[in-house]
Formats: sequence, structure tokens, C-alpha cells
Amino acid sequence: MSQSAAILRDLQNGMRLTPLDALHRYGCNRLAARVYELKRLGYPITSRLVKRGDAEVAEYSIVGELFA
Repeated sequence: MSQSAAILRDLQNGMRLTPLDALHRYGCNRLAARVYELKRLGYPITSRLVKRGDAEVAEYSIVGELFA
């Protein structure tokens, strides 16, 4: 399974992902790039900044009725 497919599966299952999550789960160093590709395919992925320690990082999720 590709990184993008694994990321999409987990997002569709309600998971929220940060870049560090993606690195640990999928070995993905470029979560934003994978999310960009998925968004171009029409998936309604949203992002927000969350505080992690002293830093703010992007957290990606799919919110809404897509869960199927």
C-alpha cells in the first residue's frame, strides 16, 4: 500500500495526523505533499495548527460525511 493510500485510509477512519505521526506510522517525511496530492483528487482534507511543546504543527483530518 502506498503512503498516500495508507494516509487516506486512516484519515477516512477519523484519525488526525501530524507530520511526526506520519513519519512514525508510514515513514513519510512529506505529509503536506501527500495531503496536497489527495486534495487535488478531491478529498476534503482540512488542516489546523496545534501546539506540540513549544512549536505549532499542522494537523490534518477529514471532517464531515465522507466516512464510508
